[in-house]
Amino acid sequence: MDDDRLAEELRLTVGQLVRSVRTADTMPPAESAVLGYIDRDGPLTTADVAQRRGVSHQSVAKSVKELLTQGLVRTEAHPADGRKLLLHLTAAGSDRLAEERRRRAATLGGAIGDTLSAGERATLTAALPLLDRLTARLRSR
Repeated sequence: MDDDRLAEELRLTVGQLVRSVRTADTMPPAESAVLGYIDRDGPLTTADVAQRRGVSHQSVAKSVKELLTQGLVRTEAHPADGRKLLLHLTAAGSDRLAEERRRRAATLGGAIGDTLSAGERATLTAALPLLDRLTARLRSR
């Protein structure tokens, strides 16, 4: 299989896997994505999150408004630019994100346990560093 065909097959397969795992989510994907970015990258502005997600500022602002209403994020003035607000996870936001991640892991872990042999699990484990390298390469662009 040539590299382009392999790339397309990988993209389709990983995309289907991610969408299947997300069926376990109890919150809208855009909201959990905002929480995830803040958790991984520290306090961010709405514009920062939009840029990382590759979506419009307005799209993220809608999710942020809902997260603020639910008490899952809080804002604070940006130290370098008081016109901007930094988004921080609240304790409730961290707990909710951890719950979503546990649910996703349980869903995928159950499927792995039910479907794959020990040898296949070892193959999947061995592939993880390769996927990490591909991700790092794509992010470095």
